[in-house]
Amino acid sequence: MASDVERLFAQFRGPGLWQDVREFFHPRPLECLQVEVTSCCMGKCTYCPHTTRSGEWKSRHMAPETFAALWPVLLKARRVHLQGWGEPFLNPHFMDFVSLARKAGCAVSTTTCGLRMDEELAGRIVESGMDIVAFSLTGTDEVSNSARANVPFSRVEEAVRLLQKARQEKNAVHLEIHLAYLMLSSGVEAVRGLPGLMEDWGVHAAVISTMDYIPSPEMAKEAFAPHEREKIEAARVVLEDVGAKVRALGRDFYASLPAPEPAPCCRERAHRTMYVDAEGQISPCVYLNVPINAVERGRTVFGNVLQQSPVDIWDKAEYADFRARVQTACPPEACVSCAKRFEAPCAG
Repeated sequence: MASDVERLFAQFRGPGLWQDVREFFHPRPLECLQVEVTSCCMGKCTYCPHTTRSGEWKSRHMAPETFAALWPVLLKARRVHLQGWGEPFLNPHFMDFVSLARKAGCAVSTTTCGLRMDEELAGRIVESGMDIVAFSLTGTDEVSNSARANVPFSRVEEAVRLLQKARQEKNAVHLEIHLAYLMLSSGVEAVRGLPGLMEDWGVHAAVISTMDYIPSPEMAKEAFAPHEREKIEAARVVLEDVGAKVRALGRDFYASLPAPEPAPCCRERAHRTMYVDAEGQISPCVYLNVPINAVERGRTVFGNVLQQSPVDIWDKAEYADFRARVQTACPPEACVSCAKRFEAPCAG
């Protein structure tokens, strides 16, 4: 017997052959729809506002009705990334959301801490048609990964191996396993362990980022400020060396560090992406809508999908103006000091 969620989602009809042909010549306008399926998390990472602002944090799951309201914009999105400010697999309807996004013709990915992974979930991920599952790390062993409190490095390894096993058993060549690696300034040398780790775990790609959101004044020292050139150049040497070794193994490696001056564009590509929080609120990106019960400077919300079509919200004049300005040297006020404007690729 079909569940309530299955009946809810059954009303939607996916694109047919002719739409697929049209999209071959005219790709969907939205590059990525990022959906915060939950803001709940079992981790206590030192660099996350979920930890540093726990007293103000809003923990909630996205309801199936909210995800269903995204259907019009799912049909315009090339990829749906199911993750925001929480651990996505905590939402009991996660796999239902994957199914609806795939019905809409979207590629589907997520980023996870790995704590929920078991053989059953690994099998369902492989069968779902998802093409990327990224695992979060800040180090390459238990000690260097200690900033991810409550998320033991050994448990992440177990989770990766479980998913790799399911992937290999089903010959799921469509699914790639990535690492979403946050490089803290105190842990630059730990990055040198990535080539061996990726080879051992069978990881396809690693994306190295630095701290874009400073959750507390005490954590600022772990970021890379644009003016800290000596610190940045020392990290660049490590990243370029590691990147060369990873690529020599036939695996992908992406890294970035702050440039001295901001670029006249948004590295998050907010002019071609959309962020939807667990309550259905639409924002340009995840950084402009942190789920806290407090007034936060810079928070930007253009509407709620439970009250208005997400396509109509996208087409609002004020949202269109925001997208136009974010790609210039004079961005909206909320974006002026954003770390993403200073981000520049490195490591080749």
